[in-house]
Amino acid sequence: MNNPFVLEEKGNIAIIDGRASSSIVNNLKKRNLEVILTCKCEELYDSISYHPDIVIHPINYNTLMIAPNVFEYYEDIFSYKGFKLIKGEKKLLRNYPDNIAYNVARVSKYAIHNIRYTDEKLKFYLEKEGISFINVKQGYSKCSTAIINNNAIITSDVSIYKESKKYNIDVCLIKQGFIELPGLNYGFIGGATGMLSQYEVLFTGNYEEHESKKAIDNFLKKYRLKPIFLSEDKIIDVGSIITLKYN
Repeated sequence: MNNPFVLEEKGNIAIIDGRASSSIVNNLKKRNLEVILTCKCEELYDSISYHPDIVIHPINYNTLMIAPNVFEYYEDIFSYKGFKLIKGEKKLLRNYPDNIAYNVARVSKYAIHNIRYTDEKLKFYLEKEGISFINVKQGYSKCSTAIINNNAIITSDVSIYKESKKYNIDVCLIKQGFIELPGLNYGFIGGATGMLSQYEVLFTGNYEEHESKKAIDNFLKKYRLKPIFLSEDKIIDVGSIITLKYN
């Protein structure tokens, strides 16, 4: 397995939006995760300005690519943890598509993105890892994709659904909406989730009111995955919970 979004062992670090609620942060800490709060990326619009999946892409289990806008902040944090940090080429700007260069989803041996806008250096390092690209219209690919298994994803994006199916990836297509994202009409399932281990999926809140609740529940059961709800609040898009493992 070479997908850093699906941990082989239980993670011990969680990178999360610096504005995440105390309930979410405390529940991550209760699971023995060191919580790293993101800094604000000043160049981005407010709703996504703290989102980790906008500025960070884990290339493999010990290598992270970071947007140049915030590279020094994460360099200081990760310098003693044994991770290799690579500064990305593309400096992020406020609006789409100039803010999506690192928001790449990963499943199986594929990277899912609108490859017209993928950071060139990131493409190089992913190809070096033996990763091929699935080109989709959706540029916020990681936000839109909950990776729950090395060959299974949940998304509300039809372009990701259609293209991924062509590569024999198991996809649960859900209704759009029903996920909070302050400042915007709604958020996305990928931005509201992360993997704690191969057997546990972290959710930022409860998806009880989601119109596709039953489909999500059944898909998790299919892969014998346990959902962990980090708060009692409605599920919220925080730009993914990026979990890592360091020794």
